[in-house]
Amino acid sequence: MTWKPRLIALDVDGTLVDGENVMSEAVRSAVHAVREAGIETVIATGRGVPGVMDAADNLRFTEGYGVASNGAVTFRYDPEVELLDVVTFDASEAVRRVLEHMPEALVAVEEVGIGFRLNKPFPDNEILGQFVVEDVESLIAEPVARVVIRSAEHSRDEFTAIVRDLGLTGTNYYIGYSAWLDLAPEGVSKASGLEYLCGKLGIERSEVLAVGDGNNDLEMIEWAGRGVAMGQAPDDVKAVADAIVGTIDEDGLVAELSKYV
Repeated sequence: MTWKPRLIALDVDGTLVDGENVMSEAVRSAVHAVREAGIETVIATGRGVPGVMDAADNLRFTEGYGVASNGAVTFRYDPEVELLDVVTFDASEAVRRVLEHMPEALVAVEEVGIGFRLNKPFPDNEILGQFVVEDVESLIAEPVARVVIRSAEHSRDEFTAIVRDLGLTGTNYYIGYSAWLDLAPEGVSKASGLEYLCGKLGIERSEVLAVGDGNNDLEMIEWAGRGVAMGQAPDDVKAVADAIVGTIDEDGLVAELSKYV
């Protein structure tokens, strides 16, 4: 290939690490190689800031840029976090509508750079950072950058059917591989976060490589100059990608990054 990116945006879960948050040495080495080649390497994830920093630690990065919370938060770390852009929204109506149909659901709102405020504890290691338990009305009383809703009582298919029938408006939402819903401000995605960051860095979208595997990666993969889907990605994500690589278990990211070193 003669094309070479100036910025590489990498999803975390399912792209950099597996379901146990384990990063292979092959993936770590490949990411270091592109960064050492002078390519800006950005973590772009649905995770909050603490989750991005966990991935940065896993990569053994001490400085760089992150797009967190599905694009609602853009920041720089060196190693201290400097918030560059935070987009918030009123999630109260969307949360109430979901809870009408799933009253036992777990709800978490992000405290940017800190962790989450929750109505009930989440399963271990599903969200990272500091946690404070509050009632739902307190959680949604003020605008937030991100809301996570998790149901332990529904299968992913049941959960997806309920959420899609709600006709949520005023938000972007993403359904995960389990009964997991991310609510974000309308118009906000990893693509919008990267567009903001590229504007600050003087990089064109045509100069961006983006790699991911989930529904929340679709806009980013479609937006980037070259968008790549991991082998286990859903079909609609693969459909907008310029290329498809191996699965996370096959270290699929390595084959793509090795082209630019």
